[in-house]
Amino acid sequence: MRLFAQLSWYFRREWRRYLGAVSLLIIIAFLQLIPPKVVGIIVDGVTVHHYTTDRVLMWIGTMLLIAVVVYLLRYVWRVLLFGASYQLAVELREDFYRQLSRQHPEFYLRHRTGDLMARATNDVDRVVFAAGEGVLTLVDSMVTGLAVLIVMSTQISWQLTLLALVPMPIMALVIKRYGDMLHERFKLAQAAFSSLNDRTQESMTSIRMIKAFGLEDRQSGLFAADAADTGVKNMRVARVDARFDPTIYIAIGMANLLAIGGGSWMVTQGSITLGQLTSFMMYLGLMIWPMLALAWMFNIVERGSAAYSRIRAMLAEAPVVNDGEASIPAGRGTLAVAIREFHYPHTDAATLDKVTFTLQPGQMLGICGPTGAGKSTVLSLIQRHFDVVQGDIRYHDIPLPRLKLDDWRSRLAVVSQTPFLFSDTVASNIALGKPGATQQEVEHAARLASVHDDILRLPQGYDTEVGERGVMLSGGQKQRISIARALLLEAEILILDDALSAVDGRTEHQILRNLRQWGEGRTVIISAHRLSALTDASEIIVMQHGHIAQRGRHEQLAAQSGWYRDMYRYQQLEAALNDAPAEEVTREEP
Repeated sequence: MRLFAQLSWYFRREWRRYLGAVSLLIIIAFLQLIPPKVVGIIVDGVTVHHYTTDRVLMWIGTMLLIAVVVYLLRYVWRVLLFGASYQLAVELREDFYRQLSRQHPEFYLRHRTGDLMARATNDVDRVVFAAGEGVLTLVDSMVTGLAVLIVMSTQISWQLTLLALVPMPIMALVIKRYGDMLHERFKLAQAAFSSLNDRTQESMTSIRMIKAFGLEDRQSGLFAADAADTGVKNMRVARVDARFDPTIYIAIGMANLLAIGGGSWMVTQGSITLGQLTSFMMYLGLMIWPMLALAWMFNIVERGSAAYSRIRAMLAEAPVVNDGEASIPAGRGTLAVAIREFHYPHTDAATLDKVTFTLQPGQMLGICGPTGAGKSTVLSLIQRHFDVVQGDIRYHDIPLPRLKLDDWRSRLAVVSQTPFLFSDTVASNIALGKPGATQQEVEHAARLASVHDDILRLPQGYDTEVGERGVMLSGGQKQRISIARALLLEAEILILDDALSAVDGRTEHQILRNLRQWGEGRTVIISAHRLSALTDASEIIVMQHGHIAQRGRHEQLAAQSGWYRDMYRYQQLEAALNDAPAEEVTREEP
């Protein structure tokens, strides 16, 4: 029953729908009390009062009319009640999605995709089912049960009613115990389902790697183990679930036995008539549904309560990065980064140490260094995936934590080192951040990213479906479409996080030339392993072990001893060897 208290905010807001549905349920409950009374009247009328055929048909017509009215009222309350519960599903999923979109990478380090999907789908369905069917069964069972008890006690015999209800308190205690067991076991079953969802999601997204390494049997074994564990936990739920109905039917059977035995004795004693006993047994038959509904209500409400606790735990997690209140002044501003030290959450070692630079509008910053040097971390901090505690990052001389997140990110266009494309057309993927873009604007951005010609060679050009995660495109095409997507935004700051790694040198040169024209007055930050992408940068910083080891323009760094000169010479030599004719290379081999 905890769930009804937890959802009280929604019941109060949608009180009109719920009140209307509950009122109709009460009316239906009272209408259902009439047919057993009518049957008793007919039985006594035929056996004692010798009713005519017309009078019997009149009473039968009354029952048919009541059946039609009950049918219509049931239709209306279902629309009201289930319409309200389905609206709850929409709101819970919207809140859940909004919560996920507000979270930052640290949140996704702790929560896996499969578990989040299970909470947004399966758990929400359980809560909605309880908010619809649970309310129905609670109201229907209570109203019908109480009304039947009152009629049985006042219209027939309160002594016989008490006798028939002797098994009920025992049944209620047993069902309450089953409900507590079900709550705990269902939470474990839902957690197991989340793990199974994780395994499925990971296997589907990495299917190429699995097949390439011949890991099909191993992954199938792991999936089978998760499926078996989920089955075991659901079976434990089913064992508790299976105890409800037998308990109720035993109680009902005992109640019928007591009612028939006691009622027969009362008929022989003249305390009640045969027609009254017939009505009493029909009323007792009406009690079967409230008792079954009570057990069913405990079942679905406990499942819903367990699911809602998982959803609330997720919704209660505050974002690591809080939204600011300041708006960004109009116009392009200076980006100043002054990071004294930065640690990722739950780590002791510093990832960045004394990283400072300033970028004026129109300048280009190049960031390079060996793998793990902290390049992507710097870009993540600029995007406010995490906040800097020791030091700060300012734009228009305002610390980023004071700025509204939406305002700040609207000034950024980012291309990550792992581009993501949706299962949509090429044009829709490019226009992702600007859905109202015209075809001419989309094509212009594609030309700047040097991918226009490649798109025209696709089967349907810009209307070609790229498949899930852009599966039908090469790595270079996906990178360039992602670059076109960013350029279409015409943001003040463009961030390219190793976004040219999958394109050849000639295409890279063409894209960079286009960027110089596009980026007049805009700030560009390029992180790259291939140093030829940084030759035109206003400043280059070389990251090593989380700090800046070298900085300067390309010409300066190429003349200084250090990592930059060594790597640049190596890459120049590699490019020369790749461009040399094959036979010449063969002759030069020792």
